[in-house]
Amino acid sequence: MELTIRTGFGYDVHRYAEGRELWLGGIRIDHPIGLSGHSDADVLIHALCDALLGAANLRDIGYHFPDTAGEYKDIDSKLLLARTMQLLDEKGYSFGNADCTICAEQPKINPHIPAMQQKLAEVMQTDPDRISIKATTSEKMGFVGRMEGMSAYASVLICKKG
Repeated sequence: MELTIRTGFGYDVHRYAEGRELWLGGIRIDHPIGLSGHSDADVLIHALCDALLGAANLRDIGYHFPDTAGEYKDIDSKLLLARTMQLLDEKGYSFGNADCTICAEQPKINPHIPAMQQKLAEVMQTDPDRISIKATTSEKMGFVGRMEGMSAYASVLICKKG
């Protein structure tokens, strides 16, 4: 019997980096410190891609978009998300919903959540109401609390078409 719905979970982390723009949820956030990575280091989109790929049993973001490939150097992560959605479609799945959490001490994420939901919905060709984004801190504990980096978690539901 084939499952008609599947869930997926994604996690990503990036170090803070001076001299880089901060991209989060597909939007640029005005902040003096960005995130380090081979791409634009959008930690939220990367966690979301991993959750989607995992739900469809398509491995992970590093498999499809390796950080050793020059073509992905400084790439806009929205392009990776669009390609991930295409891979899901090719395997016969449609997107149900996502529940995402960003963990960062700074900057304040809450004011940017509606814009992130709108941008992700555009890229994923879905309703913004299907994309939940929450923000939290780590209460000054661990690498997030020490402001060494930022993490994001994503849980998704996908459905078999037809």
